[in-house]
Amino acid sequence: MNASAGAESFVVFDRVQKSYDGVELVVKDLNLAIGKGEFLTMLGPSGSGKTTCLMMLAGFETATHGEILLDGKPINNIPPHKRGIGMVFQNYALFPHMTIGENLSFPLEVRKMGKSEREQKVRRALEMVQMNDYQGRRPAQLSGGQQQRIALARALVFEPELVLMDEPLGALDKQLREHMQFEITKLAHDLGITTVYVTHDQTEALTMSDRVAVFDDGRIQQLAPPDELYEQPQNSFVAQFIGENNTLMGTVSKIDGEHAEVTLDDGEVIDTKPVNVSKVGERTLVSIRPERVEFNKDRLMPGAHTIKAEVLEFIYMGDIYRTRLRVAGSDNFVIKTRNAPDQRRLKPGEQIEIGWRATDCRALDA
Repeated sequence: MNASAGAESFVVFDRVQKSYDGVELVVKDLNLAIGKGEFLTMLGPSGSGKTTCLMMLAGFETATHGEILLDGKPINNIPPHKRGIGMVFQNYALFPHMTIGENLSFPLEVRKMGKSEREQKVRRALEMVQMNDYQGRRPAQLSGGQQQRIALARALVFEPELVLMDEPLGALDKQLREHMQFEITKLAHDLGITTVYVTHDQTEALTMSDRVAVFDDGRIQQLAPPDELYEQPQNSFVAQFIGENNTLMGTVSKIDGEHAEVTLDDGEVIDTKPVNVSKVGERTLVSIRPERVEFNKDRLMPGAHTIKAEVLEFIYMGDIYRTRLRVAGSDNFVIKTRNAPDQRRLKPGEQIEIGWRATDCRALDA
């Protein structure tokens, strides 16, 4: 389902820039192609430019430079209501004085659709979100989760080819949010709708998307499927922003193709994969995921790199144990181990040896 630029692309940002004051760019030279039927998430911290990109695509903001294409046609000068795009926001944006049926019928009336066709489409949209029995109620009579389903149904009622969602699940509690993540993804794929989803919640991005564009400082830092983003971050921002991550500072002491040696700041030398470093003497941030670290001798791979560590904190979290260690001068090194019958519980103050594969370790920009 992943899209590459070219004939298959349904949405294209071509060298798009946006400035509100004519000086500072909030979006810098954005090139992005989204395939038909793809679920793409724009992920990033506040102020990274992701929502501005969504608003330019919706037509509520105008690009300062560059072009946005929808199905091969430039849309920069087309007003929002003529773009045929469905929108879902965090605050639902339902009309309080209208019934649910009237809320859903409204976008169809705007499109001058006949009464019987409107009724048929409203029924179908309510069925999609399993809210058939609520047509006569008003938004105030519904829970937050139900209102969000109706907002979703209203975005889908006129059968758009593109739906934009801006933090749509932000106001829901954790359990309901996880349930809705699954529902939205399934619905989008079943209907073959192209979806652009904006969030700052990395779990949401990883579980829902075909691809994720990680934004920071007005640029895409990395664009990749979720597993690639997590397993193979291309720079230290992405490594730190997506999931939990251990970092050790050091200097490249040897580099050769796919292999590098880094001398950590406490003098320890480790093997790693050079990702964002190119020469000896360069400062680097070495990144390794907590679940890639082992302390059980029998589980360590042959040839795994080992290093001494002191246990500072051991936390039982149900399905996993989370252990914080002092490693190479850092007090924030974390390992996560499965809660398995043979997994040893560690004690604070214990001295252990930990290890990992060099291929799981990445030398990134400092």
